[in-house]
Amino acid sequence: MQHAESQWKEAIKNFRVFLLIDKSMSENTIEAYIRDVWSLKEYLEQQGWDISPEQVTKEHIQSYLRYLSEESDLKSVSMARRLSGLKTFYRNLLYDDQIQDTPLKLIKTPRLQRNLPQVLSIEEIDSMERTFDMTSAEQVRNHCIVETLYSCGLRVSELVNLKLENLYFKEAYIQVIGKGDKERLVPVGEQTRSELENYIHNIRSGIVPQAGEEAYVFLSRRGKHLTRVFVFQMVQQAAAMAGITKKISPHTLRHSFATHLYEGGADLFSIQAMLGHSSITTTEIYTHISTGYLQNIISDYHPRYRNR
Repeated sequence: MQHAESQWKEAIKNFRVFLLIDKSMSENTIEAYIRDVWSLKEYLEQQGWDISPEQVTKEHIQSYLRYLSEESDLKSVSMARRLSGLKTFYRNLLYDDQIQDTPLKLIKTPRLQRNLPQVLSIEEIDSMERTFDMTSAEQVRNHCIVETLYSCGLRVSELVNLKLENLYFKEAYIQVIGKGDKERLVPVGEQTRSELENYIHNIRSGIVPQAGEEAYVFLSRRGKHLTRVFVFQMVQQAAAMAGITKKISPHTLRHSFATHLYEGGADLFSIQAMLGHSSITTTEIYTHISTGYLQNIISDYHPRYRNR
């Protein structure tokens, strides 16, 4: 038992290095993948199978998946995520010549039902922005946050970690540090650039940053960079004040950014680059979101629909 235990620990230690160095994954993603592997190991122990990672077979994996599906009642999306972690773990063992073949080679990922994300119309976004009191310093900042999230398609984590050195107003770009510390350049429009400059010169300049917080763009009045939870709550409050009943989050503004680009004629590869998606498959969801938009177009302009 002790020998198998040490082999699991060594394999997981190497796996962590692989995810960090080779895959450049975030700490949260790495921890999730590590938990997936530990979960398999613990299940094998509970079943009395004293085996090392290299001795795991397809039958062991199938037994584990049945347990997750039947006894743990795990949903298909969670099953798929755990499988992704395990497949990555065994691909690394394969790459290091620790195994000759992976036990997950013939294991299929559960078919997922793709739920289309919520999207706001341009009018709804404008109505949200009108709820801010522009005589208040904090409200000016919050208005700027909503405008930046929407016009640049940022993730909330990318926004709260945005730094002054990432702003290239002369070139009309901002540098975004996305998932896995991957960098991308996103164009920033004149309106957004104007709001950012106004906030930085007239609002932020009056705040004394705390030690270590000097580089961040968006600061609280106490001089600390904002948290994701704060932005989440602020966006929801603005939506409620605007009378929007949709269930939204800061990510809804990112979805709206991409959807409005696609509806306006932008190609998927350009949208992929601006969103920082590693796969075009992720970006393709916006072709489905826009189906409703196309239905409205045909209803308004096709002669067989106009009179109905």
